[in-house]
Amino acid sequence: MLSILIPTYNYSVSPLILELKSQADLLTLPYEIIVLDDSSSLFLAENQKIKELENCYYLKNETNIGRTATRNLLAKKATFNNLLFLDADVFPEKKAFLSNYSKMVDKLENTVIFGGYKYVTVIPEESKSLRYYYGKDREEKEASIRNKNPYGFVFSGNMLICKNIFLENNYKKSDNLYGLDNIFSHQLYTKNIKALHIDNGIFHNGLEENEVFFTKSLESVTARKQILSNDKKGSEINSLLRYYSILKKIKLLFVAKILFKWSEKYMKNKIIAEKPNLFYFDLYRLGYICSLEN
Repeated sequence: MLSILIPTYNYSVSPLILELKSQADLLTLPYEIIVLDDSSSLFLAENQKIKELENCYYLKNETNIGRTATRNLLAKKATFNNLLFLDADVFPEKKAFLSNYSKMVDKLENTVIFGGYKYVTVIPEESKSLRYYYGKDREEKEASIRNKNPYGFVFSGNMLICKNIFLENNYKKSDNLYGLDNIFSHQLYTKNIKALHIDNGIFHNGLEENEVFFTKSLESVTARKQILSNDKKGSEINSLLRYYSILKKIKLLFVAKILFKWSEKYMKNKIIAEKPNLFYFDLYRLGYICSLEN
């Protein structure tokens, strides 16, 4: 039994649903597909047709509450205990995508399974280069690599999980923050819940504009600083917090802050470029976390 749960906002999710339904109809286990629209400002007629499909449901929040809170609602509405979370802007790499996951449901006791992300080989326009190159370099990894650092590749946009584990560990506050996969990963790690990675990827198609992704990345840094920076276990699985903790321990935060202010503009120009410099992106985020107030 499988509940496929998809939060969406201003995105045409119909092609994804049709593909998932065609795969799900070939399975021997009962399933449902629930799409929860987070109060989109656009009316997309093709999304409305989802509710006409058997075993498929299209619901809508009265107000915009953010993706994390929407996922919490989806989990509560799910009929079954096995939950497959997908983002709206993805598409399965394989025709056996759901079949592969269906074979893993008996392994979900104290384990969360992640299928991984893929990116198309066609380089997008320059305005979306940062998200593309970051995804290709940092997220698109084979399971054998991800399993060497399992909590460092927790991407909830392609995740199979038990309902009780999700509801107990997903971020529950109403803050509409970005980058909460880091917080979720920390929860799994501290609770000794295994993160298991398999090669069952989805193509991530909805690439943000450079400035949008850059800003969201800094929001993620802020969330980590606010929620995890004083927790020793946070630095054990997150490289940014690890380097921040080292600088703090040797009392170099002020020096790092000064250097960041001096080089901030130069680094940003290197980051938001046709071929982004991801090393500078790492340095920028480290300098940024050092510059935030304690």
